[in-house]
Amino acid sequence: MVEFIPLLMFLVVCLVLMAGYPVALSLSGTALIFALVGFATGTFDMAFLHALPNRLFGTIKNTTLIAVPLFVFMGVMLEKSRLAEDLLESMADLLKGFRSGLGLSVVLVGALLAASTGIVGATVVTMGLMSLPTMLKRGYSSSQATGIICATGTLGQIIPPSIALVLLGDILSSAYQQAQLSMGIFTPKVVSIGDLFVGAIIPGLILVLLYCLYVILFIKPAAPAEGDEPLPQHGLSRAMLNLLPPILLIVAVLGSILSGAATPTEAAGVGAFGATLLALFKRQLSFVRLREVAQSTTEVTSMVFLILIGAAVFSLVFRGFGGEEMVEQFLTGLPGGLVGATILVMLVIFVLGFVLDFIEITFVVVPIVGPVLLAMGLDPVWLGIMIAINLQTSFLTPPFGFALFYLRGVAPASVETKEMYRGVIPFIGIQLLLMLMLSLWPALATWLPGLIYN
Repeated sequence: MVEFIPLLMFLVVCLVLMAGYPVALSLSGTALIFALVGFATGTFDMAFLHALPNRLFGTIKNTTLIAVPLFVFMGVMLEKSRLAEDLLESMADLLKGFRSGLGLSVVLVGALLAASTGIVGATVVTMGLMSLPTMLKRGYSSSQATGIICATGTLGQIIPPSIALVLLGDILSSAYQQAQLSMGIFTPKVVSIGDLFVGAIIPGLILVLLYCLYVILFIKPAAPAEGDEPLPQHGLSRAMLNLLPPILLIVAVLGSILSGAATPTEAAGVGAFGATLLALFKRQLSFVRLREVAQSTTEVTSMVFLILIGAAVFSLVFRGFGGEEMVEQFLTGLPGGLVGATILVMLVIFVLGFVLDFIEITFVVVPIVGPVLLAMGLDPVWLGIMIAINLQTSFLTPPFGFALFYLRGVAPASVETKEMYRGVIPFIGIQLLLMLMLSLWPALATWLPGLIYN
């Protein structure tokens, strides 16, 4: 019976999270209860918890994680500076005359926002407020309009700079070193957040292209496109002027990483400073707004680091009950070897995405299965990108798809929830198609990092 305690721990944590309790407290509270019961029954050694101070100090000292508040600050600042409104208006002007021009505008602006802000909730809400009424008026069905907006909002999960990739990069870095040490490699190679950022560029662009192709081929609004006349010269100039600043910011952030001029953490500082300058340029910067941005950044950062602490407690107790050995024996014993183990892990993550948030899955599941899969020979960059795309589906899969909840909060009452569920199904299929493409051609994720860093 004792050997099943780690599995019971995992199930209890999932149930507590589904009940709505805070992630950090759910992880640490469940772990400590199991530890106390195990200590009382003689099945758990409290010496495992002696490593907790070192874990916490290591988290605090981790300079890589400084990128989290900086990228959050960058995203919130751009959101408050009304960047999305100007981008959508400009893109709609440029695509004026196309039958699906408005839908394409939403996808392309969403991609630019993803590369600028990386905040899913803000993107979905902003695009919902600005574009949903217009799309409904222009003949898009409720399912088509909401599906495009929700799916586009989730691009921030895979297109760098992404908070999900920052967190995954930190966890996979530890898992990769752990896997190599278990294999007797005492000079382990490292995988960085920069590797994941670079590896995500091609899959992210492919996903945007697939979204655009779907909109062009399968979404035909009932109303005709407005105005087939070419855009006036002054309108074109205004559109390019609105598009130029965020593009320059994206180039500054990603370009500094790709060129090796800056680490992701340093690039995050460049992004935060650039976003502030952009807000100042647009006359959207004030002391009140700066205080709002700082407060939002502090709240998100505190939540992430508190979850990290909770995950550290859970990981130590899980290891104390022999959970790592149990997972390793199970995955290595599956039929199909590495392929079978990878398929099962991806399936578990996908199913958990129906009921859990991406942060919860990242901190609960990835530290458990990551070292085992990497020790079996998977490329860490490929695994990170696959998990990131898989986690992206968690924002769209009912009943707890957060992108659906965000849009539901700003959508008119005439838009039914079932229509929103129906609208995101094709885009979930597109995301799964991208995962299949990466499975068949791993070089889509690994070629560019190998080219730049080798």
